[in-house]
Amino acid sequence: MVQRALAAKSLSHAQGGTLFAGYMKILPLFIIILPGMISRVLFTDEIACVDPEECYRFCGSQVSCSNTAFPKLVLEFLPSGVRGIMLSVMLSAIMSNLTSIFNSASTLFTMDLWATWRPKAKPREQLLVGRLFILLLVGVSICWVPVIQQSEGGQIFVYIQVIAAYLAPPIAAIYLLAVLWTRLNEAGTFWSLILGFVLGIVRMGLDFYYTQPPCYEPDLRPAIIRNLHYMYFATAMFWLTVVVAVIISLMTEPPQSWKLIRTTYFKRMSREERPDDQEERERAENELLEMTDRKSESGDGEVQLPWYRRVYNFIFGYNNSKEAQEQVVAMNEHLAAVTTLHQSRRVKCFLNILLVIILTTAVALFTFFSINPFTEQEVYDIQRQKLKELGYEDLI
Repeated sequence: MVQRALAAKSLSHAQGGTLFAGYMKILPLFIIILPGMISRVLFTDEIACVDPEECYRFCGSQVSCSNTAFPKLVLEFLPSGVRGIMLSVMLSAIMSNLTSIFNSASTLFTMDLWATWRPKAKPREQLLVGRLFILLLVGVSICWVPVIQQSEGGQIFVYIQVIAAYLAPPIAAIYLLAVLWTRLNEAGTFWSLILGFVLGIVRMGLDFYYTQPPCYEPDLRPAIIRNLHYMYFATAMFWLTVVVAVIISLMTEPPQSWKLIRTTYFKRMSREERPDDQEERERAENELLEMTDRKSESGDGEVQLPWYRRVYNFIFGYNNSKEAQEQVVAMNEHLAAVTTLHQSRRVKCFLNILLVIILTTAVALFTFFSINPFTEQEVYDIQRQKLKELGYEDLI
């Protein structure tokens, strides 16, 4: 998500894209939650199964058959043509999600880790490393499938929320501190992230080892898993990360003043010169001079490479054509142009209005769906009646 925001044309595009993503986040309530509830009512035996053996007979899981709720609706009620369209949409969404994740992960590895080990690596080497790292990620993803099937009873939606709750809170805490607190330094950031990562991995490992028991069986898991919900654990880890980052930052040297220019909320509009901005411009100018020299050496036409070099460039995505060089020049000019965070008053007001609308909508929806229309006794009576209809009077 951060990479996509950093790839925006300007600050206004980044904020607009973020707001659009926020509006889209409202839709899962209607395209995921409500269809699941409908499927649970229509297919009581297959989706809302009570007996673990019946659940396992229908979907291969003794905990829940929620993974089959949406496919069951599609297969039972949609006609053949629409079913094919829905299948193509789902496959397209999966492929888009996977490619974006692999691309982001390979970029982080190549530009952050590999550049640290080999700071003078050329673009051809970086492309090769990025492609090979994607292959490694594909292999790890395939090997991780059995873990997903065992975690949280194979409930994919719950698994996604659990993983995010164990890994995201420290990152969110550091982002918030880095933007709002100018005293935060590298030492506080690093060690607080390490602490949060270790705690999240330990809790995640315990969840994988102590799986959720089937329905109506005693829960013998450790108390930290049985009594502490993963969302409460995420909240505690968030504030623990904040406390550790603040303490370590105050005990160590503050960051250099020039590193705060246009990186915090209070200095986002500063026009001061940063040394790293100057280095970036010099690098872009050197790349442009290098391209010009190669072009002058080769003449007006492009050099015809041997067939094996063309195959190599095609497989690993390396393009040294005239169009690619022009794109690099345009990108460098674009980077120089977007270093300013200037916004027109009209655009800023429009984006702030959209922000107020989405915040109000989110609070209203949360309040509306949090109010229980039934009393505790009414819920108890409904449950008793449903168990009688299913033939489980002995459980009452």
